[in-house]
Order: sequence, then structure tokens, then C-alpha cells
Amino acid sequence: MDPHQLRTFVTVVRLGSFSEAARELGYTQSAVSQQIAALESDVGASLLTRRPVGPTEAGARLLEHAGPLLLRLDAARADVARLVGAPSARLVLGTTPLAVGAALGSALAEVRRAHPRVDLTVRVVARDAPPTLVATGEVDLALVDGLAAPSDPLPLPDVGPLSTVAVDERPLAVALPAGHPLAGHRGVALADLSAARWLDAPDIAPTAARLRAATAVDGFRPAARYLGSDVRGLLTLVAAGHGLAVLPAAALDRAPGVAAAPVREPRLVHRTELVHGSLPEGPAALLVRLLGG
Repeated sequence: MDPHQLRTFVTVVRLGSFSEAARELGYTQSAVSQQIAALESDVGASLLTRRPVGPTEAGARLLEHAGPLLLRLDAARADVARLVGAPSARLVLGTTPLAVGAALGSALAEVRRAHPRVDLTVRVVARDAPPTLVATGEVDLALVDGLAAPSDPLPLPDVGPLSTVAVDERPLAVALPAGHPLAGHRGVALADLSAARWLDAPDIAPTAARLRAATAVDGFRPAARYLGSDVRGLLTLVAAGHGLAVLPAAALDRAPGVAAAPVREPRLVHRTELVHGSLPEGPAALLVRLLGG
């Protein structure tokens, strides 16, 4: 199966148009049609309806395979490039919003002292993005965070030959409005709060699905959504009574109008890991050693 044809097929489905796919990919519309026809001949099935443009049943099934296949091809290309590439003075670090900590600042300062000409970029990304960005070479390495049992690794997707390094583990707490009946409690069981109003903030806090999986209890229905990466914005909604959220306890220190109830059950921590591929000696490799030490 030709990966160029497969990528063209995915683009046509995503845009719902042969002409728009041709414009994005830099092909003529005729070339796009020829690639789709060749792919359909290869798999022996019609993959797209034409009016309107959309996947057939066979096309929808192929689409399920296409994303992971193309991702692994991009990851393989990036992995080989890292292996044979010359040491780079560039350092692009991806990080989820809550993974940035004091240790990162001092580690980056040490990298700058060792490599004074380093071209440093820190890129804040969505919580589920780091493994893919590292695998495809869009960032050199990334910090990712999430819920885990103490000393357990984070559950990350298999997108290539990546390594992880534990960086930090911190206690969790439920963010509550200051006047909430549980404000000031020494510890709460998340299962007891399953019927409460919750905030869905997928880039900062655990989703309802993650909380249900962690507690084996149904519930945790979101009362509102917060689609942002600013913790202060989320805590403003908590303080106003729009819902609860689970966050690292340190993130709740001195937050106006917000109280913290430590999570007692289940035994979970806020874990931060560094994700990286093969790295030649240079700024990125030094950062891995500093944060993983």
C-alpha cells in the first residue's frame, strides 16, 4: 500500500473534497483522483462516495488503520533522522500545562550554561499530544503529566520507540469552593463525590472517564466544560460553584475562593514524566539527564 496514496485518501476524507485536498497537498485535482483510484484498485474496494465526498464502509475501515500507519511511518523517519543526525544546538521542549515545575527552570538554566548558544523553545501542548509530537520529531522531548498509582508509569500510547523518565510525583486534591461542606477535611474518597457537579477541563484535570476508571464508580458527570490551559481560569469557575476538579495539591495554594480536600482514596498521585526518543549528545540529552537524575 503506497503511503502517499494513503495520505491523500486521509486528506480527502478530512476535508470532504478532492479539490480542497489537492490544494492542501500541492497536487492537481486530477492527480488526487488518480491516487484514490490507484488505492481503490490496490485494496480491491471502493473507498469514497463522490457526491457528497465521504468514506464508504470499506473506506471507514481503512481510515481506522490509516492514522496509526502514517504516524508510525512519520515516527520511523524521525527516529532514523535523530540517530544519524549531527548534534543540534536546537532544543524544542513540549510540555503539558501542569508539567512545568521549578525543577524545569533550574535544569534549563544548566543547559544554557553548558550550551550558551542553544536555540530554546518551550511549547505548551494538549495533554494527549506529547508522545506523538516526540515520535514525529516536532519536539525533541516532552513533559507529560497525569494520574497514576504511586511509582506507576503513566499510560501512554504506543506511537514509536520512545523512552520515559520519571520526573516528579505530587499529592492530589479536589478543588472545592471555599464554602463547600468538605472544605477543610483532611482527606476525601473520590467515589463519595461521584454525584457532585464536576468541571470537564481535559487539558488540565482528569476527565470524567479517567475518574470513573480510577474509582470503578459511575458518575462524575461534567456540569460545564473549560477548554483552556490556564489553571487560574479553571479555579475561578470552581470558586464560583460551577463544579469540582482534581488537581495537584500545590496548584491550589492560596487560590482565591478555593479550598483543597486531599485525595485519600484511591491512592493516586499527580505524576510527571519526560518522554524522548533516541538523542545524540547535546542540549536535549543533557536535559534528560538533569530531569531524570
